[in-house]
Amino acid sequence: MPTVPQGGKVLVSGANGYVAMWTAKILLERGYRVRGTVRSAEKGRFMTDYLTNLGYGETFEFVVIEDIIEDGVFDEVVKDVAAIEHMASPAYFNSSDPQEILGPAIQGTVGMLKSAVKNVPRVKRIVITSSTAAIMTPNLSDQRVFSEKDWNEDSPKEVEQLGSKASGTTIYRASRSLAERAAWEFYNQHKSQVSWNLTVINPSFVFGSPIHDVSSPKSLNSSLQTWYDLVVSESPKDKETLGQSAGWVDVRDTALAHVLALEKEAAGGERILITSGVHFWQEWINVANSLTPNPLPSHKFVVGYPEILQEKAILATYDKSKEERILGIKFKTMEETAKDTLEDFARRGW
Repeated sequence: MPTVPQGGKVLVSGANGYVAMWTAKILLERGYRVRGTVRSAEKGRFMTDYLTNLGYGETFEFVVIEDIIEDGVFDEVVKDVAAIEHMASPAYFNSSDPQEILGPAIQGTVGMLKSAVKNVPRVKRIVITSSTAAIMTPNLSDQRVFSEKDWNEDSPKEVEQLGSKASGTTIYRASRSLAERAAWEFYNQHKSQVSWNLTVINPSFVFGSPIHDVSSPKSLNSSLQTWYDLVVSESPKDKETLGQSAGWVDVRDTALAHVLALEKEAAGGERILITSGVHFWQEWINVANSLTPNPLPSHKFVVGYPEILQEKAILATYDKSKEERILGIKFKTMEETAKDTLEDFARRGW
């Protein structure tokens, strides 16, 4: 299966999002042309202004698509593209209505693939953004190593049982698992009819400097707002929260993974887990306090509970061997991500 040639046009759905905008930027830097879908002209203009200032005004264009679950909504925008990065999907944890998340996640993903089936001659590869939320089983009691062979089956079951009483985090996890399963099912049913193959990228929690349109910490995307609240905000932190562990990855590495998934022939047909490692929230506080000079001089970081690192065990870890074999990313360290993010916040006057 041929990889996508540089200079080809790549469709990035939800292009003004946190990871997606970084992906569009890296694609442009590597010589691709980019067509982004956004939900409003205002969001598209922000992207155009930003990318024009970087010299990419002639190789970026946007199309407004207000509702990604509308039938056939992607039919026209896929017609002359060589590849698709489908990144438009709800990514927040405070919904009380499962369909508010599940509908766009599942129908938007399958709708994109349906449109690509109609555009058989041109599209060579489709990359879909999923998550380790589709892999990892939550609420573990014993240590476990997760890989691309694993699926989160618990969260969809919990949402089915509890409906709107399920937590927002559970609904989000279920949406990732169900949308990705729907994508693979659709692809396997149609792969004999098409010229493209499918790659799914499964990042863990994504942190790092934003380049999308954010005006204040409260307008940050969910994962980075959580990072801000627990690491930067001077509000009191409880020990239980700072003792929670999870996988993490820098937004720039996540975006690079999406681009490499177009370029690496071996990525075709693969599900690829992307993570820098596993963290306790306390570790980020320790790192922030260790940086000299302070990259965010307006803030004095809390000390938290350093003893957590001796008291707690990490239950969930990840097998990164497939990513190392196919993509080979040199991931950012916690120190790099924290320093760059805090310096960005300082430039914004936060």
